[in-house]
Amino acid sequence: MRKHLFSAAALFALMTEPAFADDSSLIGVVNFSNCITDSIAGKKEQENMENLRRQMSSLIENTEKELHELTAKFEDTEYLDSLSPKAEEDLKVKHQTLQEDLGRYQQQFYQVLQHAQYQMVQKISGTIAMASEKIAKEKNLSYVMNREACFYIRPDLDVTDLVVAEMDKSFEQDSKSKKLSDNTDDSLQLDAINDSVLDQAG
Repeated sequence: MRKHLFSAAALFALMTEPAFADDSSLIGVVNFSNCITDSIAGKKEQENMENLRRQMSSLIENTEKELHELTAKFEDTEYLDSLSPKAEEDLKVKHQTLQEDLGRYQQQFYQVLQHAQYQMVQKISGTIAMASEKIAKEKNLSYVMNREACFYIRPDLDVTDLVVAEMDKSFEQDSKSKKLSDNTDDSLQLDAINDSVLDQAG
């Protein structure tokens, strides 16, 4: 998942960074990937992604288990002989329904994760942008670019740690002001995505 995440981050960076800078400009750089892996907000988003992945995996695994158990019944001739024609037909219908559900779940699995990942990158990008703006003003930087858009940068112009610290500071302030609990906006968004999958499947 991280490989796809960082690829998306790199693509976003290349699309949004300025094509050139004035010779007199002082440019800082920030490592987008590190901002995700090291910041509190980034870790929270990754945790939400992992929770979503586990929920969807569980849905698929439970359906596969039920389908396997039903298939075993079809292989049990004594069991089939004990069923009435109506009961056997109902069993076939249920088996067909489970096969269709499983196929739909598997198809939606990657689609939903990709969508959630895109939203996550967009959200973190906004957080990084705000933190970078503040650091740029403090350090008199004209630009703060994504490290992946640069072939070389002076080590002293890498402001990743400062940006991460600012992100953490903002996260803590937001947590206190909003009195975040287990019912955070992120959790609600995660539940909404998962409910959407279940609604489509049902």
